[in-house]
Amino acid sequence: METVPKDLRGLRACLVCSLIKTFDQFEFDGCDNCDEFLRMKNNKDNVFDCTSSNFDGMIAAMSPEDSWVSKWQRINRFCKGVYAISVSGRLPAGVIREMKSRGIVYRPRDTSQR
Repeated sequence: METVPKDLRGLRACLVCSLIKTFDQFEFDGCDNCDEFLRMKNNKDNVFDCTSSNFDGMIAAMSPEDSWVSKWQRINRFCKGVYAISVSGRLPAGVIREMKSRGIVYRPRDTSQR
């Protein structure tokens, strides 16, 4: 499974879907759920801008479509992998605008703000 973090050091979580990987995995493979519009693959700057090292909790979702936890976390339509419960940080305004132009609603993953 390429989406599972290879190491526990240097983990980062995607600000859009909360998928957790190492920095190198995001740079090498991009985000399995969001790379079509975040374009992190082979782009260190986008990895820094679109992921955060500040996150709380982890959920291992092996069949997210069948899991009530995945539904509660709004990750039930995403790929299998390890996800953060809450991710601190904000996407750059340009990325949010591009998502909006594609009809994708950005919902921040930071539950500490609620």
